[in-house]
Amino acid sequence: MMKLIKGGLILASILFFSCGCAQNNGDKRPLVLIKTDFGEMKVALYNETPKHRDNFLKLAKGGFFDSLLFHRVIRDFMIQGGDPDTRHALPGQKLGNGGPGYDLDNEIQLNIIHKKGALAAAREGDQINPKKKSSGSQFYIVQGLVFPVSNLLALEDEGNKKLSQRIMNQLAVAKSDSLKYYQQTNNKISFDKLVAKLQAAAMDSVGRAPFKFTDTQKQVYTTIGGTPHLDGNYTVFGEVVEGLAVLDSIVAQHTGPNDRPVKDIRMVVKVISE
Repeated sequence: MMKLIKGGLILASILFFSCGCAQNNGDKRPLVLIKTDFGEMKVALYNETPKHRDNFLKLAKGGFFDSLLFHRVIRDFMIQGGDPDTRHALPGQKLGNGGPGYDLDNEIQLNIIHKKGALAAAREGDQINPKKKSSGSQFYIVQGLVFPVSNLLALEDEGNKKLSQRIMNQLAVAKSDSLKYYQQTNNKISFDKLVAKLQAAAMDSVGRAPFKFTDTQKQVYTTIGGTPHLDGNYTVFGEVVEGLAVLDSIVAQHTGPNDRPVKDIRMVVKVISE
């Protein structure tokens, strides 16, 4: 099951990120309209993520999304759709594994974050998808929460602890022979080089250190809200520019097993402009 994860593509660990939103760079952004029984959401697609932008436009123009379900809905988190298996799904059917038959290379950018209304690509978890490739069709739209500053500070602390633990784990893997040898022979230069290499690899695998929110990020997550723990792990490729109330209405619906809405919520996606 793809949990944000496909069907549910896996929530990844906290990463550092550097800014609050994508920049327009003077380029006109394509617009799409997502129609539901609860109203319409107008979504701008980011030119900073061209592979995801073009793929979403291609699928929308071909009618791929039309009549698909928002098959996974979690209050204070997100709504997820784009699984073609949902078009004729039976009540209670487990959903979330479908797609167009291909994945997309990730276009994760640390300056594009999961603020409320962010459109992002679902994906399989890191254990089977270490390159963080995106589902070819499944996407989610963030509702999230507004965070007090104190909560963001707690997330910073958690991120730094994760980084420290990752570095220690990396060092532990290589300690048996090489580290002992360098220590026993007093080859400090080689020892320091190895430690620096392991630390760099550990930091690169986590993001960057230390884990700290910028003032812009604090402003976004304490006013607009979102899901900061997803940043750096999933490709955000657009945002709702009109219709956030529709998102809130969908998230408020009653759900059953696997976070599937009890009453089907279908979509129609049309391209407004390219």
